[in-house]
Amino acid sequence: MIATPNCLVVPMPASKAAPGMARQLTQTRLYMWGYEHILDDAFLIASELLTNAVAATPGKEIRYQCSRDTAGVLIAVWDSSPDVPRPRPVADLTIDPLDDSEEGWDDTGGRGLPIVAALSIEYGHTPDPSNGKWVWARLKP
Repeated sequence: MIATPNCLVVPMPASKAAPGMARQLTQTRLYMWGYEHILDDAFLIASELLTNAVAATPGKEIRYQCSRDTAGVLIAVWDSSPDVPRPRPVADLTIDPLDDSEEGWDDTGGRGLPIVAALSIEYGHTPDPSNGKWVWARLKP
């Protein structure tokens, strides 16, 4: 773990518990910095990015970063997968096209990156020189 007054980087296992752990860490940091007003957006962004990392690398190590600088608050997640995150096309949901087959019954995923884009001032992904990638979003405090 790396912890300074302006940056926190925490390795954790890619598990279903990771988003909740990150929300707790994010809350502590944002309260410490006096940024409670962006807490809901930061929670949602952290949850979406971590959920994607868990899906890409289940059971492996991932890293969560929450930091601040003059450009804003940065929420970033590292995973070892080389696959670039790709949002699904956004479509209006109606009752007619819903897939009620057993395989697709609860297939509501894939909409996280458009949510991240809507809540952040910028977002993207950066390859890590050692391996994997960082997927990140910046919020204006």
